[in-house]
Amino acid sequence: MFNKNIKLILAALIVITAVWQFTENNIGNGIFLILLSLIFILLYFKNEIIVMAFLKLRKQDFEGATKWLNKIKNPEAALVRKQQGYYNYLHGLMVSQTNLNAAEKYLKKAVELGLSMNQDLAMAKLNLAGIAMTKNRKIEAEKLLSEAKKLDKQGMLKDQIAMMKAQMKKGPQQQMRRY
Repeated sequence: MFNKNIKLILAALIVITAVWQFTENNIGNGIFLILLSLIFILLYFKNEIIVMAFLKLRKQDFEGATKWLNKIKNPEAALVRKQQGYYNYLHGLMVSQTNLNAAEKYLKKAVELGLSMNQDLAMAKLNLAGIAMTKNRKIEAEKLLSEAKKLDKQGMLKDQIAMMKAQMKKGPQQQMRRY
């Protein structure tokens, strides 16, 4: 994995080499180099490690996704702002299975940094609402649930939101009996 600035420098050097190839009448080489530089530009905006972590998470392989995310040593230097948001979002989703405090920290940071898809932002807020509900912070949970409902335009999280609202109405004593 290259630093985000190195990716841009490599793309610029390859484009300069492509222009040189065009001036030398090596059109095929120039076209190939332009296409090669597009790969580095694409990887600047879509980090390859985060994409691999998403693929692992899609297969419910939490260990594999964690392994991929741990390859990013310094997310602030290696990732652009939205990618940092997804880095924290993925960490929050995986840690939520074991440690709610750490999950809350990661998910809040992801919401703060921003996620490019409203569906992902709604899911992050829904998870934060669940964490707030388990910590008996009902007002914060209601606020996060209403924000998640606004962001969920396709209605994919409608059932989860309704279930969480129903659990909030039951009260803390009945929630505790469930466990």
